[in-house]
Amino acid sequence: MAWRGCFLCWSKGDILTLSYRGSRAAFLTQQRRGFRRASKKTETKPVEAEDAGRRQPVSSDTAVQKKGLAPHSEPPAPAAARSFTRLFKPMVFTLGFTGCSFATAAIWQYESLKSRVQSYFNEVRADWLERIRPQKQGDIRKQVNQWWNSLSEGQRTVTGIIAANALVFCLWRVPSMQRTMMKYFTSSPASKAVCAPMILSTFSHYSLFHMAANMYVLWSFSSSVVSLLGREQFMAVYLSAGVISTFVSYVCKTAMGRLGPSLGASGAIMTVLAAVCTKMPEAKLAIIFLPMFTFTAGSALKAIVAMDTAGLILGWRFFDHAAHLGGALFGIWYVFYGHELIWKNREPLVKIWHEMRTRGPGGGGGASP
Repeated sequence: MAWRGCFLCWSKGDILTLSYRGSRAAFLTQQRRGFRRASKKTETKPVEAEDAGRRQPVSSDTAVQKKGLAPHSEPPAPAAARSFTRLFKPMVFTLGFTGCSFATAAIWQYESLKSRVQSYFNEVRADWLERIRPQKQGDIRKQVNQWWNSLSEGQRTVTGIIAANALVFCLWRVPSMQRTMMKYFTSSPASKAVCAPMILSTFSHYSLFHMAANMYVLWSFSSSVVSLLGREQFMAVYLSAGVISTFVSYVCKTAMGRLGPSLGASGAIMTVLAAVCTKMPEAKLAIIFLPMFTFTAGSALKAIVAMDTAGLILGWRFFDHAAHLGGALFGIWYVFYGHELIWKNREPLVKIWHEMRTRGPGGGGGASP
């Protein structure tokens, strides 16, 4: 699976992250046009001839897939499917999903704050019982709890995302699931399903190396981004970034007539990268294998954006540069404007939810939590 990345660390010596991975894999890089005239003399078997007639340019992603379980793509879409009118539903879905994500995150944060006081007393009681209860030797559950408690809040937050990606990766290995995976877990403006894959493809990786690189970046940056945004806001930004970057990819694919499917978490991870680098532009980074060469996070972000811009303009097909740019620009925009425009204006929604909660059964009156 095609990917690219640079391994970054703080100049003080602590490894921060692998700063950039990139690829939304393209199984079909270009639709074939016209027909090939068959030669008069051929000894090719019927099945081989049929495969040769469908042969398309092979990317590095396809070369990797030949070694394993290669998914079957959908047939090329008719010309009518390439019109921009087909992007209306994805645009509405992008706006609606983004709004719902931030609304859910605001309510989630409200419920977390409300239950924090009571959970505090429960934890005090649990700690007291733990001290007076005989300690078990070799208790696996206790070891797992100790490992979980040793993680930062950001690492605990992204654990669920990594688990979801691992589950989807396993589903790609099931032959009977290939059709479903290709339809709903790869995103293409020419597909029959255009909305659901916008979010599902964000959790989809066909190559183990592809998934491992993406999840390593996410794990490495998780502590920084969650400390900046908080757990609930981070989840809203991450999920929205996956849909927004896919929509940008839809627009560019439709404009260029390249309707091949894509998959991967690159767009959402580019948002996380861009947000951290924009918020801390003077942070010193270095390539992990070349620690003597340092540069600022702001410079790294500029180089990544410039590379994807060149790739989009020049028509490079190795990566989904449109999705990368969409994710990076969304991360930059959110740090400068989105936080003030969206997250800090959530109070009216929280008040409505609070009134609904307090008026419901067992609400306990209209007092604020």
